[in-house]
Amino acid sequence: MNILWDFDGTLFNTYPAYTDIMYEVMEERVPRDEILSNLKISFSHTVKHYALGEHHLKQIFIKEQSLHPSKTMPFPYVENILKRADINVIMTHKPRKEVLPILEHYGWMHYFVEMVAGGDGYPSKPNSESYVYLHDKYKIDWVIGDREIDIIPGKSIGVRTCLFQSDAPGADFYVSHYEELYNHLFNERKP
Repeated sequence: MNILWDFDGTLFNTYPAYTDIMYEVMEERVPRDEILSNLKISFSHTVKHYALGEHHLKQIFIKEQSLHPSKTMPFPYVENILKRADINVIMTHKPRKEVLPILEHYGWMHYFVEMVAGGDGYPSKPNSESYVYLHDKYKIDWVIGDREIDIIPGKSIGVRTCLFQSDAPGADFYVSHYEELYNHLFNERKP
């Protein structure tokens, strides 16, 4: 089984830490749950929604760079899936220099044969160019993400899709906990 994973909100629970950063930068004027809802759409959406300027963005990036990987925990049970999959790849908008320290901190580098990250020259999701590249190279069976833009490119190339902790339309499978996905994926493999 070959799996293409999103990173933020899919492999690692990064949203609470980023919500806290935005909350602090916006001087606690916006409720955390509202910030989180907007971040789950996208970072650029959140910046536009709150009309954040360069000063705010600079503060956000400084705080994000000083964020220790222990503040962005992996989701429970996801490692069990990584261990059983034949191939795991990542496609993320997050820059490689921000992803690698997290993977290294948790000792997860060896689970992934390749990563396409922000700044690698591919268009942003939902453009399917990076997915086509990874699928051509690794024959992807499943695309797993937490937002609709994560699965749209997978659907466009005919790969099965799973949304994690999301009820956005269009996925082939929905899970709120990775143990559900583990049971679904690996029960299928039994003869």
